[in-house]
Amino acid sequence: MIAVIVVITVAYQNNTKKNIPIVFSTKTMIDSIWQRYKDVYLEKDTYRTFDPDRGMVTTSEGEAYTLLRSVWLDDHVTFDKSWLWTKNNLQKKGYLFAWLFGKRSDGSYGILTERNGQNSASDADTDIGLSLALAFARWRDPQYLAAAKNIIVDVWNNEVIVIKGRPYLAADNVQKRYTSDIVINPSYFSPYAYRIFAAIDPAHDWKGLVDTSYEVLRQSMRSPLELDSTAGLPPNWIAINRTDASIRVISAQVAAQNLDTNFSYDALRIPWRIALDWYWYKEPRAKETLAALTFLDTEWKSKSALYAGYKHNGAPLVTVETPAMYGGTIGTFMVTNPTEAKEVYENKLLFLYNPDSNSWKKQLSYYDDNWAWFGMALYNNELPNLWATVYK
Repeated sequence: MIAVIVVITVAYQNNTKKNIPIVFSTKTMIDSIWQRYKDVYLEKDTYRTFDPDRGMVTTSEGEAYTLLRSVWLDDHVTFDKSWLWTKNNLQKKGYLFAWLFGKRSDGSYGILTERNGQNSASDADTDIGLSLALAFARWRDPQYLAAAKNIIVDVWNNEVIVIKGRPYLAADNVQKRYTSDIVINPSYFSPYAYRIFAAIDPAHDWKGLVDTSYEVLRQSMRSPLELDSTAGLPPNWIAINRTDASIRVISAQVAAQNLDTNFSYDALRIPWRIALDWYWYKEPRAKETLAALTFLDTEWKSKSALYAGYKHNGAPLVTVETPAMYGGTIGTFMVTNPTEAKEVYENKLLFLYNPDSNSWKKQLSYYDDNWAWFGMALYNNELPNLWATVYK
């Protein structure tokens, strides 16, 4: 990962507006980047998504990204083959998914239980359930809808915790076993998905989960957490009290697992998820939340750059840039300042693309590739709410 960041940083440092490529078809660009991704990150025979920078492991997150990208691009073959591998290899107990698969100490491949790989991650489970709902909307195969409903109900039963009659999304399926604070990752909140889940699973209060997701997110942005001040940035990780749902800093024991309150690798996804709720459903709280991210606007105006990570008070953790940060945060600028969104898009995302080869100028890491693509697709209106066609 470090090597990739350095390479991309050099490319950004040499960037000027004169170097922006002319792309004649954004659809061609979005499609061709996807085709290249499949060549690099999908196993040829099984369609398993792997991360070569992490020893070829597969995460449920990675499978979810492949499923979402393929359904949005109408890539039926890739969707079905990826879904088959995911279902057969990660969906072991109930309908949720083991989060980590790879080469075990004995040389065999399977779920990495020595790294707690059998546990679930609620963002991946949500994204996979959403991808199946969108697949039903696009291809009208009722098997997709049945699979989606099983996952959605299991997310509620195993990853949603009710406090004083209100639902909150936990980070995984382990939190329900504990009596201590609940570990939460705000970048897992997907209010646009919960609205679709409410239609598929009306027995549960998914609209209530939309409400608490916005509340927890905004509270975490306003709170100084463990620092003396806040820059209004959402954190990677927090906890909430199991009794009253108040915001807490994660305990030292849990924090030792590298779960911090920085705005970086995890939290960079939040603006994208919130922007999607705005574009799909015109949720006023989405616009208000993105408008509150004034730090990003100030940083861009002063530096024409966003660094790969910041402390909760806005102090930079590093002074390098990553494509994932721009892909994840461009939704903020799209909603609040379209002129700046155009600058970010052209100078930090479009700049990475080579129209002559229909691929990245330099190969991006698994995570950067995904989030640069998600940001570019959002900017170019290539992420339709397919579920809206179900009611037409």
